[in-house]
Amino acid sequence: MANRTGTYFAFDGLGEADPTKSDFRYYATAQGWSAADHIDFKFVNSHDKASSVRDTSKLSTLQASIRQRLAGSKNMVVIISNDTRKSGSLLSWEIEQAVDYYEIPLIIAYAGRNTVLDPLLLSNFWPTSLRMRIDNDSAQAIHIPFKKDAMLDAIRRFSVNGEKLKGSKIFYTREAHVHWGYIS
Repeated sequence: MANRTGTYFAFDGLGEADPTKSDFRYYATAQGWSAADHIDFKFVNSHDKASSVRDTSKLSTLQASIRQRLAGSKNMVVIISNDTRKSGSLLSWEIEQAVDYYEIPLIIAYAGRNTVLDPLLLSNFWPTSLRMRIDNDSAQAIHIPFKKDAMLDAIRRFSVNGEKLKGSKIFYTREAHVHWGYIS
């Protein structure tokens, strides 16, 4: 396998040509955090490690590029929103590839949530491919709110090269959420 240093971001494009109308906006937020000099949020973006393709590319071309990016990824942030579809998006295929073939730990980041203290309470938002891998425990996953400090901590800690996740329903403690200022 390639040098696995990148973080792969996966999200549902919701079939939208306008990225501001899809979950792409959350990925763009993480890119903004990383680009800002005054914010401690740096990561190696797997999307920068392979040739880019347009949304109009053939599916086979797009999938080949995604496989190349996944091969160089140490972890995957899966962005889940209220709009994420259960099936029918490339997100489902990306999750299958990450877990089944590349054995990449998942950082499941829930947009619009201040806390994630029981992942099962959010299971109705999971795409079917994710639900199957959580239910059969084949995914190694931590569930977090889509918040900068939680995401950075998870990206730094949980990877194919780092600390291992021992299960598919892992989450940070209430104390960690308090420490980050998400709850009091």
